[in-house]
Parts: sequence; structure tokens; C-alpha cells
Amino acid sequence: MAVETGTGVPWVMCKEDDAPDPVINTCNGFYCDAFQPNKPYKPTIWTEAWSGWFSDFGGPLHHRPAEDLAFAIARFIQKGGSFVNYYMYHGGTNFGRTAGGPFITTSYDYDAPVDEYGLIRQPKYGHLKELHKAVKMCERALVSADPVVTSLGNFQQAHTYTSESGDCAAFLSNYDTKSAARVLFNNMHYNLPPWSISILPDCRNVVFNTAKVGVQTSQMQMLPTNTKMFSWETYDEDTSALDDSLMISANGLLEQINVTRDASDYLWYITSVDIGSSESFLRGGELPTLIVQSTGHAVHIFINGQLSGSAFGTRENRRFTFTGKVNLRAGRNKIALLSVAVGLPNVGGHFETWNTGILGPVALHGLDQGKRDLSWQKWTYQVGLKGEAMNLDSPNGILSLEWMEGSLAAQTQQPLRWHKAYFDAPEGDEPLALDMESMGKGQIWINGQSIGRYWTAYAHGDCSGCSYSGTFRPMKCQLGCGQPTQKWYHVPRSWLKPTQNLLVLFEELGGDPSKISLVKRSVSTVCAEISEYHPNIKNWQIESYGKTEEFHRPKVHLHCSPGQAISSIKFASFGTPLGTCGSYQQGPCHAPTSYDILEKRCVGKQRCAVAISNSNFGHDPCPNVLKRLSVEAVCAPMTSTTAQPGGN
Repeated sequence: MAVETGTGVPWVMCKEDDAPDPVINTCNGFYCDAFQPNKPYKPTIWTEAWSGWFSDFGGPLHHRPAEDLAFAIARFIQKGGSFVNYYMYHGGTNFGRTAGGPFITTSYDYDAPVDEYGLIRQPKYGHLKELHKAVKMCERALVSADPVVTSLGNFQQAHTYTSESGDCAAFLSNYDTKSAARVLFNNMHYNLPPWSISILPDCRNVVFNTAKVGVQTSQMQMLPTNTKMFSWETYDEDTSALDDSLMISANGLLEQINVTRDASDYLWYITSVDIGSSESFLRGGELPTLIVQSTGHAVHIFINGQLSGSAFGTRENRRFTFTGKVNLRAGRNKIALLSVAVGLPNVGGHFETWNTGILGPVALHGLDQGKRDLSWQKWTYQVGLKGEAMNLDSPNGILSLEWMEGSLAAQTQQPLRWHKAYFDAPEGDEPLALDMESMGKGQIWINGQSIGRYWTAYAHGDCSGCSYSGTFRPMKCQLGCGQPTQKWYHVPRSWLKPTQNLLVLFEELGGDPSKISLVKRSVSTVCAEISEYHPNIKNWQIESYGKTEEFHRPKVHLHCSPGQAISSIKFASFGTPLGTCGSYQQGPCHAPTSYDILEKRCVGKQRCAVAISNSNFGHDPCPNVLKRLSVEAVCAPMTSTTAQPGGN
């Protein structure tokens, strides 16, 4: 059927080994070097090279080192890969209720080379750019022949491509995860770091190694904008006055998505229970226990209009059980269960069969009669919230009722509450976000546009460390343990007016909106570290084309974001510095002029470059020792008095 549409371009099927001709089966994953299409005449295509991984509420952030991603891409090309497509190259935002999973965060940053806000993530972006340049240099050899594989050691190989016209390119690989290797290839020795690949566009000169990062690391920050939220007002969902005209009734418990048709995240499950006046708990005995089993994803329990408790699932275990004491009274009691979806399932075996909502059992324990099962009695259902039906998220909808003004200090924990305020757009063009750490769980709208779901769920995991070497998996390199999985929510500037922007949020649990702030994203510091023998593409070009100009020395390149300049040098050492970005220390070898040179070349400029040479730093601080230059610089808003043109 697909082929008969006559698109004029080939069809591909991801991760389908039995794709019928002429459809091309392709690979998705962290590594695809072992992949082969199901027919020898089909190209080897990597449709999703995973640059990182998504986050889920309550889970950590995932970081894929630039060295490992470059290693995976180079190994795929080395083994004859034809085409690579990154997923994701530009991170994004799941605006509205588009986040799936379930439990996937509103942020879909993905640790991508370009982040959720459209800013370059260094060193990943720059390292891949250098990799792409190196592969491009090998183009004529790569498209002319299949590789010849030569063993260089137990974990080392050479893949050599040679064309009939004499073009030659080689990939030297070291698959050892712990030890560097010195190999002999074409009568020359090469040093290969662990878990790395060197690229030789002429089968002689190394222009790139996947484990040697020569570009800067940029550390990001969120800064206050000094934008004030004006006159917070509130409106409470009335759980005791649900709209009968919007309700349906059934004997038993219904699956949530079948009822809501995804028109809302929220579905009310409502029933009643009669309690006799002779029950022991009414005379000082132990309160009865309500048990609610849910297939996902969250539930808030209301007894006679009062919140009695909440429970939540996780991405690993969507199903959960609420167990809690409930305060019932003699006579009829209203039990209202607000079931909350946190995204539709989007991947997994037969995920179309996954259920959402409360399918029971729902039972009371601890009554004089023992257990009372409520699962099969009459239940009434209402899709969505009263505020949703009244369009309280829109500029027009907020005019339909009276909002409550006044101090929020004593009422911050009120559940099921709508909040609204106005604010003016901040100056500048930096990307913006809302800091929602003071809130619990809910949804956000600005000028009627949905920012998405928010949830201050704290991340659990193992954030003890991360090595680039060895096979990457999402649980290998984790960040943010003990912090909210997401606290900043992207606000596109294109959605804002100069003044009187309407912010509306619905809070399920309770929080303090007076502490919500608008922040802007920018580079805080930049670091770079490069050795005096770092592979240099320009040198290969000089030698290949017979130019007589002087060989280029490796350089440290630093650059802040547009509108910023380097305001100070926090660290600089030419010699044998120790540590990593943010924690550099002087090593046993150090050129005393390091700080002075970097300050002179870089401070006040948006970008600068400093060559790695003994003459640049006055003398050789430690002869016969491999030296490197490590730098950490601070970026700050550029002013007319400090701005200087960039340069080398």
C-alpha cells in the first residue's frame, strides 16, 4: 500500500528486520555498527542515533557523553554505514498535553547537541561538528570501496578504504574500555585512548579522535528577569457541585481513556456509601481504610469534598494502590476519586492495550461488617474539571466568574485550585522559562497557550559518576538526583506580548504561586582543555594539498553567547593541570604567565583563541612532558564599555 502511493522516494521501516522489498529496513538505537539490512543491495541506514535520552517525572536526567556519541557514529561509518540521522539533534518541549510515555516530562531536551531552548550544548555540538568534518574528508574513499579490516591487537582494528584512483582513508579503533593502546599501522605508530576511534583521511595523519574533545564546555544558568507577577487571584474547583449534565453513570468501574477520549487528563469517579450510626469508628474506634487500585497514573481521594490523600504511579510501574484512613460520617458519604492521566502510552509491546484509570478493586476495610467492596456498585463519571469546561485557561474564559483576591500565605496547600496573574515581557532575547519549584502538580497556560504539565517530583537514581568509555545505557550517566526532575518550563518569547501577559495554572495538590518566577537562560562559564598535540584538521589540509605555510598549532577556543563577553578568567594553566570543568587545579607543571595571557587575549571579548605553544607562554614550563592548556572563563552581559572585537 505504501509503495503504491508513488511518492518517488524510498520507504524505510525502523527496527523491522522483515521489511519487504523495496522497503529498506533501518536501525534505531545507541549503537548500530552491528546492523545489516536484510538484503545486500540495500543501504545501511541509521534512522535514529540516540544523542541522549528522555526524562520522566520522578526520574533523573540522562547525559550521554560527547565522546561516546562520536565513537558510536564513527564506528558505524567505519563499518560501512551509509547514512546517519540523529534523534534528537535539537531538543524540544512537549507543549500542551503532548508528552507521552506515560510520565515523560514536558521538557524533551534529550541532552541533544542543540538544547530545548535552541542554544548550542557544548561540547557535544562542537565535537560532532569536528567528527562530521573528518568524515567528509574521507568521502571519496568511503564511497569507492568496502573496508579492509586489519587486526591491530586484541581490542584494536583498522578499517581501510581505498579507491582505484588512489584515495585512502582509515579508521583506527580501540574497543578496550579501560586501557589506551599504541598500535602500528602503515609503518607508523598511533596512540589510541580507550573506547575511541581515530580518523585518518589519507591513511597517515590523524585529524580526529572520538575521545579527544577539543571544543569548549559551556555551563548554563537560569537568571532572574526581575519580572513581577501582578495580583495573584484564585478560583477553587468545587468538588461538591459537579455538573450533572456532564455526567454518565454505570455499574462498575470504567477505563479512563475510553471515557475521556483524551479530551482531558482528568476523570472523576464518584459513588456514595451509607454508614450506619452504630459503626464502632464513630464512637472513637479506628477509622476505616479505603483501598483503591489504579492502572495509572495518579489519583486524588476526596471524601465529602475534603482531600483525604493522593497516590501516584511511575514510569516503571504505572499500576499503584492507594491505602489510607478515611473520615466517614453517619449517613450518606460521597466518595470522589479524581483520576489523572500523565500522557498516553507511546511505545512498548501492544501499548494500545494498556489501561489508564481506576479499574479496582475499590473497597472499604475496617467496618463492623468487615470489608465492603464498592467496585461494582453504581459509579458516576465526569470528564474534566469545571474550570476546563469554563475555559479558565483562556483570556476570555477568565472573565466568566469572580476570582478571589488577597493573601495566599495561609492557603497555599489548598488542592484543586486555579491561579492567575499578569506579567510584562522582560527585555532582551534570551530564552525564557518559568521556575515552578514552589508548586506541586498541574498544568500551565500563558495567553491561552498551554506550556504543558508540571510536577515537582524529586528524582531518584544513582548520580555517582559517569565515564565515557563502555557501552552507554540511560541508567549509566545520571544527573539531578534529589532535585526536581523538572523545575524550569520553557516559555517561547513568540507567545508573549510586551505587557499584560496572562499566566494561568491549575494546581492539583497545593503550592505557593507567589514564588513562581520568570527566568532567562544563558551561558555562565565556558571551559576548554586541549593538548599541544591535539589532532588538527587544518594541518592535514596543508600537507595534502602541498601548501608551504606554517603548520597550525592547536588552539583553545572560547566563546560566550551573543550579547555576552568574557568578564574574567577563573582558571588558566598551561602545563599539567588537574581536574575537570568547574574543579580545575594546578598540576606539578604550570606556566606562571597562564592567567596573564588568557586575560589579555580574552577578557572583554565575545570569543577568543589562544594557540598552544611554549613561545606563547614565555618558555617551556616542563621540557619533555606532554602539556595541555586548561581554561575556565566567566561569561557576562556585554556592555558598550567592555565590549572588544573577538580575535586570535
